[in-house]
Amino acid sequence: MLTHDVKDLSLASKGKLKIEWAGQHMPVLQLIKERFKKQKPLKGIIVGACLHVTAETANLMLVLKAGGAKAVLCACNPLSTQDEVAASLVKNFKISVFARGSENSKTYYQHINQALDFLPQITMDDGGDLIGELHKNRKNQIKGMFGSCEETTTGVIRLRAMEKDKALKLPAVAINYSQTKHFFDNRYGTGQSTIDGILRATNILLAGKNFVVSGYGWCGRGIAMRAKGMGAKVIICEVDPVKALEAVMDGFQVMSMKQAVKAGDIFVTATGNKNVISFKYIKQMKDGVILANSGHFNVEVDVEGLEKAAVEKRKIRENLVEYRIKKSNTETLKKTKGAEKRIFLLAEGRLVNLSSAEGHPAEVMDMSFANQALAAEYLLKNKGKLENKVYVLPKRLDKMVARLKLRAMGIELDRLTQEQKKYLSSWREGT
Repeated sequence: MLTHDVKDLSLASKGKLKIEWAGQHMPVLQLIKERFKKQKPLKGIIVGACLHVTAETANLMLVLKAGGAKAVLCACNPLSTQDEVAASLVKNFKISVFARGSENSKTYYQHINQALDFLPQITMDDGGDLIGELHKNRKNQIKGMFGSCEETTTGVIRLRAMEKDKALKLPAVAINYSQTKHFFDNRYGTGQSTIDGILRATNILLAGKNFVVSGYGWCGRGIAMRAKGMGAKVIICEVDPVKALEAVMDGFQVMSMKQAVKAGDIFVTATGNKNVISFKYIKQMKDGVILANSGHFNVEVDVEGLEKAAVEKRKIRENLVEYRIKKSNTETLKKTKGAEKRIFLLAEGRLVNLSSAEGHPAEVMDMSFANQALAAEYLLKNKGKLENKVYVLPKRLDKMVARLKLRAMGIELDRLTQEQKKYLSSWREGT
């Protein structure tokens, strides 16, 4: 059995420095690591993780190893792997890694299967590709497994669909539903890292531009907040009336995509759905618009339609490709200059924050990966007791992560007095 497939082991020293730097900004995970070292709650367990291979993820792998687990890691996105981190995990920490930056689809799924060859008892996913492969092509491995943990919104959507269809054959913990995950990772992490990815790919000024965000969930909120802070004029597109109303109350313009395509300069999708920006919308956009996606899979922007319609395509910068498409009849009648217009696509329509930048800051992933480590422990402690359903981590664990984070930040909380506790638990006192 292969123990690894990474790009270049000579990159390990550079990767080790990145891992150490990230670790310094992940105090909650380090506290859990110290406890895991002493208690070894995962002793003898094989954990297979399909996550973004970044310095932050590396620190999670080290926590699992400290807890006694044999950890194996593969990538959950072809463009997000940091090759130097993958090399360091193999060379410096003896952890099996199957991931190469910019790997093709065939290699991507080959790596997922190589990770599954280790017969993991607990899996960790970001997007659901590993759990999907397990259920579609390797069902014989599921018996005897303790469960799976899912990191992100897209993966939880898939798990919920599997549960509804009674196709889910093991318990799954939706890490994304933990408050210390989605309130912070999705809003502050995605918000900052998406803007970071757009700026690294383009080096443009955001101030004064019409910045369209499709989806006003926690990720969309974060992106809109950060774009507004950079001086952009933010427009929100939504299908949910409550979220749309919230966006209005937060001070943003809200309109349909049909309206937004005529106004937007930059478009970012964050919905977890497909063909959010279909080619029929792309055709109506202005010359020179920038398209980016911050959802997990590269299905939100109709890249296939763009590829088919392109009369010319060229790479302008790293992660920035220019497509020239024919102008619509309406534009031709208006006698706009030239017979073609330019559409700029970032990072092949994949996660712009991880493909063009380095993903979420370590301080945010500290809480998300603390939840992942605790979820693995939770699944092991409850083996045989859980049904084949999607679970949320108990609130006590969520609050524990929050308390540890506050302690690391040097922040103290108030405590309820006995009088206050009594008042909150009684119905007798009133006006």
